[in-house]
Amino acid sequence: MAITKDDIIKALEEMKLTELNDLVKAIEDHFGVVAAAAVAAPTADGGAASAPSEVSVMLTSAGGNKVAVIKIVKEITGLGLMEAKKLVDGTLPAALKENVKVEDAEEIKKQLVEAGASVDLK
Repeated sequence: MAITKDDIIKALEEMKLTELNDLVKAIEDHFGVVAAAAVAAPTADGGAASAPSEVSVMLTSAGGNKVAVIKIVKEITGLGLMEAKKLVDGTLPAALKENVKVEDAEEIKKQLVEAGASVDLK
């Protein structure tokens, strides 16, 4: 029986962020490619494309109070404590949440910055 696109999407929805990250790395290694973020194309009038309605929350630095940042990352991502710690201690920048409404991303950023972290929205 063949696996459908819907089966794959359903499996991806159930994965945790760290599992998705590991999967992307494995796919890159297997196929010899590098996953790259899409670049916004200019509009017909020469300006940049309209502002996105969804962004990714990227942790760029945990700052001096890692414990507080780990707790917030755990809460935001739904990861376990050890997974959240590995994410915060791992290679940065790291995507905490992807395809989040701009308003929600700003709230997440505010919480993390108050805890001492550095965060970018992309």
